Formats: sequence, structure tokens, C-alpha cells
Amino acid sequence: MAEHTVKAFDEDITRLRGLIAEMGGLAELAIQESLEALVSGDETLGAAVVARDKKLDELEMEVDAMAIRTLALRAPMADDLREIVAALKIGGVLERVGDYAKNIAKRVGRIEGRSRFEPLTLIPAMGELAADMVHDVLTAYAARDPLLAREVIERDDKVDAFYDSIFRNLVSYMVENPATISSAAQLLFIARNLERIGDHATNIAEVVHFAAVGTYPTDIER
Repeated sequence: MAEHTVKAFDEDITRLRGLIAEMGGLAELAIQESLEALVSGDETLGAAVVARDKKLDELEMEVDAMAIRTLALRAPMADDLREIVAALKIGGVLERVGDYAKNIAKRVGRIEGRSRFEPLTLIPAMGELAADMVHDVLTAYAARDPLLAREVIERDDKVDAFYDSIFRNLVSYMVENPATISSAAQLLFIARNLERIGDHATNIAEVVHFAAVGTYPTDIER
């Protein structure tokens, strides 16, 4: 009976980790395709990103249900408890990452004069930084790697600096080109969404670190 219980618990953990991996893959794809749609003006691709977000919502609910069920039935302790709590938290954060990518995709058709709108060229580089953070923190989660998690946290400052630079650039551009205010404002919202994606990757990294070693990396300046 004890052996059966241990095996069933291991299966629950494996299923939870699989669900998180699936959510992570969808979140990464949403970021990538929302930025591709933004740069190219492909509203069909943007609409596909928006539509696919429902799958992330469904997976988050499945993670929640399985994590709560496992907590209730298995009464895990120590490492096992941290593992389940981590999955529960990370599922919620990945759902929000998907929401930010969806918000970017929704703005694809709102950028006017795309071919000559110079500030648009700044967004993909910031997006790549944020997307890399999400990718690497999911790698850290899969590998239970606290060192990689800490490295991801340290990278958040670069995304914040990029956002500050884009903000200043866009404000100056609006002052010099009043006719572009509407499109520039859309890019400000998009840059803010990317900055929040970086913040959420940092949040996941902190949870990964806690799940791996039992402490949060509080010695790292945020």
C-alpha cells in the first residue's frame, strides 16, 4: 500500500510538471508570435494568439485542481510540498504571461504608418530579452536549477532599463511628431507588457529557487 501511494504521488508530480511544461511552451509561443505579428502587421497571426490564450486558461485551471487535489489526498511535506506549491504558483504566473502576450497581439492593427514608424524597431529587442528570461526560467524549473533561477532574476534589471529607454524615446518621438501620438501610445502599452513579462519571469525564478533549496533568493537586489 505504501509503495502504491508513493507511486501515485510520483505520478501526480510528473503530471503537474508536464502541465507546467505545456503552459510554458504555449506562453513562449504567444510571446514570439505576438511580436512577429506586431512587427509584420499580421492581424491574422495576432488573432490566433488571442484565441489560443483560452488553452492557457484551461491548463491553469487543471494545474490548480490537480495541485489542490494532491495536497488534500497526499498531505505532502518538505520537498514534496514545495514542489506542489511551486506548480500552483507558477501555473498562475504563466497564465498572466499569456495575458500580456495576448494584450500585445490585440494591438497589432493599431500601429499606423508601420513601414516608417521608427520606434517600432525598438520593441523586438526588448521582447527578445523578456522571452529569453521566460525560456530560461522554465529550463531552471525543469532542471530544478537554483543557480539558473538566480541568473534570470539578475537579468530583470536589463529589461527594466530597456523599458525606461523605450519610454523616453517614445515620449520624445511623440513630442516631435504629434501625428504619431496614437501609435506611439500603443507601443508604450506594449513595452509595459513586456516589462511585466520580465517581472513575472523573475517571480517564477524566485519560486523555482524556493522549490529547489527551500529559501528565496532575498539577497539579490530587485
